[in-house]
Amino acid sequence: MTPAARVQTAIELLDRIIQSAQSKGAPADRILAEWFRNNRFAGSKDRRALRELVYAAIRACGPVPTTGRAAMLRLAEQDELIRAVFDGSKYGPDVLSEDEPVAEDGIAPRWLEERLAKSEIDGVEAEALLDRAPLDIRVNTLKAERATLKLPVEAEPTQAPHGLRIPTGTQVDQWPEWREGKLEIQDTGSQFACLAVGARPGETIIDLCAGGGGKTLALAAAMDNLGKLIATDTDRNRLQALAPRAERAGATNIETRLLNPDREMEVLSDLIGRADAVLIDAPCSGTGTWRRNPEARWRLDNKELARLTELQSRLLNLAAGLVRPGGRLIYVTCSLLDEEGASQFDAFLSRHEDFAASRPDLAVGVSRGQGTRLTPHHDGTDGFFIARAEKS
Repeated sequence: MTPAARVQTAIELLDRIIQSAQSKGAPADRILAEWFRNNRFAGSKDRRALRELVYAAIRACGPVPTTGRAAMLRLAEQDELIRAVFDGSKYGPDVLSEDEPVAEDGIAPRWLEERLAKSEIDGVEAEALLDRAPLDIRVNTLKAERATLKLPVEAEPTQAPHGLRIPTGTQVDQWPEWREGKLEIQDTGSQFACLAVGARPGETIIDLCAGGGGKTLALAAAMDNLGKLIATDTDRNRLQALAPRAERAGATNIETRLLNPDREMEVLSDLIGRADAVLIDAPCSGTGTWRRNPEARWRLDNKELARLTELQSRLLNLAAGLVRPGGRLIYVTCSLLDEEGASQFDAFLSRHEDFAASRPDLAVGVSRGQGTRLTPHHDGTDGFFIARAEKS
């Protein structure tokens, strides 16, 4: 593909991504994967260039662009080489017209920028949300140790005790070490969220929103496969993905339970007041993960944010009933909005006087309310709010 053809194709892909974001459809990575699958003529260099163009344009825009062309013109204002291909050449974009609309720059839609600023995420803290994310892995202590594990690339230890940082774009899933279950891809912030649980061998621990099980596997390793680890979720497909991952990791103490939304206790009634720890990795706006999913900021609106905060509150109440006296509840979101983090946790404590905040001792983050907040700028991790409470 010529440079002009790549830009025009990126514009067409951006049109699809914008439409999908507005309709809450497929995410950008899935749209790109589908296009690559259906257009085999595009070689590896073309695919890499298209991906870079698309994501660079997404990051360059704040509010949702009207069109993919407007988004690309925003990027062209930063890159003269892109602007130069708007010359009407074959397979390329049409010639620029006078006063053609250009997408707005910024961190996010204006209302969302204001919400972040109220949570003291502005300036360099906000700008870092759109940086490119590093690639972190967690060494699985059920099968290997960080100090002795040999990898095909140079790896830098992170602040997490079992974490390593490797070059972005590395095809980790092609390594024998990955196939043998010696490591998992996991952001350093997510690793610290697991450490906040303080999981110990022999305990009964519930991962209430387990999803595909990344944190569940870290907890199994911390428990050395001893005790009872229950992974629950309302998404059957995501929960089913845990079984093969657990087998590869050598995690043998995991039990999965599929929950019915709003009727979770039908499946959890035998665990009421029995858990040593309950981890709530709550569904959230994902503002802390924009480095990986920059178009996610175009999907959020006030209605969705209200739905999420209500769900988080309900999950906290649900988890409270599962914790035994003397046990602990750990609340985690990958959001940097206080209404999903510090304020949400404060509200929980005010409703449940039998719980008292017990801030986890982590090597990263800064205090936020009665928890700890990690940010890309301060910690080099995804954004997280992590809090813990103990039940009297």
